[in-house]
Amino acid sequence: MINWLRVALCVMLLILVSLALMPIQIICLWLDLRPRRWLPRYWHRVACLLLGIRVCVHGELDHRRPLLLSANHVSWKDILVLSSVADVVFVAKSDVKSWPIFGVLARLQASIFVERGQKRTTGQQVNEIGRRLADGEIVVLFPEGTTSDGNRLLDIKTSLFGAAASAIPQSPTGVVHVQPLAISYTGIHGMPMGRYYRPIAAWPGDIGLLPHLIGVLREGALDVDVDFGEAVDYDRQSNRKEVSRTIEQRIRKMLSDRLRGRAATGGTSAAAPALLSQKGPQRT
Repeated sequence: MINWLRVALCVMLLILVSLALMPIQIICLWLDLRPRRWLPRYWHRVACLLLGIRVCVHGELDHRRPLLLSANHVSWKDILVLSSVADVVFVAKSDVKSWPIFGVLARLQASIFVERGQKRTTGQQVNEIGRRLADGEIVVLFPEGTTSDGNRLLDIKTSLFGAAASAIPQSPTGVVHVQPLAISYTGIHGMPMGRYYRPIAAWPGDIGLLPHLIGVLREGALDVDVDFGEAVDYDRQSNRKEVSRTIEQRIRKMLSDRLRGRAATGGTSAAAPALLSQKGPQRT
């Protein structure tokens, strides 16, 4: 009974916050105003707080631009986690538009939707990602192409790394910075989650979105670690497959070390001031 009361209260509070911020975000998107980039961060912080998701950040977001973030993908909660620590936009499948709740949120965050398997539009999609990167936006790519069980990194797909190449001509330095990051679900109710229980945090896709969301609301108190790795400079001479291989190795090591408890324990909360400063060219 207490759990259901908590779920109802969280949903009600989140709706109130959404109703307050959504009209502002819609106007900012319509007029292309700067707050459209940082307003979602505050909404996602409230969402993480209400869902009981506690985020600990290790390392720093690279301050150079253009910047492409490459991350492992465990669950829809990854969106909340990453959006709560940095002003980012995501590369998402086109069918995300039709998802309840998250489809609306994705559009409000100006996500870049791609049609997978549509070769005729691949060039346009890559160019759109490149344009957004060149505009100074931080773009997040989940190169696995799907969600995992949270215990490992799946093989990554190299095709969308072509977006980095498409942004090079518009980069003032002729370089696009690709930064790896690892999202690790490490605890539940203050206790180590362990390999067996980690699928509680994961969303492999064979469970309905709404039932899984309700389950997370009822469970609460998830601990998530976000590790920012060393960026790779992508220029005209770079080989896409070599860059993707380096990024994959770095994500895999950060994820493995964190899940095995071998990584450095120092970190900051999602509200750390160092991460709030989104340096780089901005357009209003």
